[in-house]
Amino acid sequence: MDYLVDGNHTAVTGFILLALTEDPTLRVVLFMVILCIYLVTIYGNLSTIILIRISSQLHHPMYFFLSHLALTDIGLSSSVTPNMLINFLVETNTITCLGCGIQHGSAAFFGTVEFFLLAAMAYDRFVAICNPLLYSMKMSTQVCDQLFSVAYVVELSCSDVSIPAVVPSFSAGSIIMVTLLIIATSYIYILITILKMPSTQGRHKAFSTCTSHLTAVTLYYGTVTFIYVMPKSGYSTDQKKVVSEFYMVVIPMLKPLIYSLRNNEIKAALRRQLGRKIFS
Repeated sequence: MDYLVDGNHTAVTGFILLALTEDPTLRVVLFMVILCIYLVTIYGNLSTIILIRISSQLHHPMYFFLSHLALTDIGLSSSVTPNMLINFLVETNTITCLGCGIQHGSAAFFGTVEFFLLAAMAYDRFVAICNPLLYSMKMSTQVCDQLFSVAYVVELSCSDVSIPAVVPSFSAGSIIMVTLLIIATSYIYILITILKMPSTQGRHKAFSTCTSHLTAVTLYYGTVTFIYVMPKSGYSTDQKKVVSEFYMVVIPMLKPLIYSLRNNEIKAALRRQLGRKIFS
């Protein structure tokens, strides 16, 4: 920490950040790698948002949530990556108290929104597969807006700095558990419904609509569990730093790839848009 002595008081003015490595050559390599990852993250998620907005075939609740998930991934990655890139190029890795608060707050905000979006997407798949005849009513535009607004309302209600530190921590743990319970319950009912389908082709089609979301959920919750739930003595500080970077930097880059490579509707929409550009 950086300190400022004022009379009999010592004020904390900033923090010294632990670098991933002290090797100058490796720092340059890591700068280039993470810069490329960040650029791919921005490009991939922006492309997903634009494709969903301009393709009428993708104007469904599932893609409504996916576009906001892509926006959240941009925010989550941008909360830490630019400062990390700067620190690779300077001798002393420091951050002011204000900067630390902004970085921590934005990462917590976008991370919490992501939990709720993943839960809302699981509920959307539950309704689509288990109650297809009621899908248009249960997942109307108004319902989607309400589900989306919940993420911000709950997060903002937990952001009061006057509340003791244990309360936000408890709230964060509760949010993780509640959203994970929603996802698990949704997929249990989805699995039961799929197994009851008489057609193999129908089962394959129903399950294929869930695979990309399940992959994203596994990556996100698996990494969070490793960081916050596993015993601290079970892994070193360096391991925790690497996993944290994977959670904040790499996963937001992987999401567009997961959804574009595993989703036939997105691939078809992309081909249509590319075809229009080529022949226009």
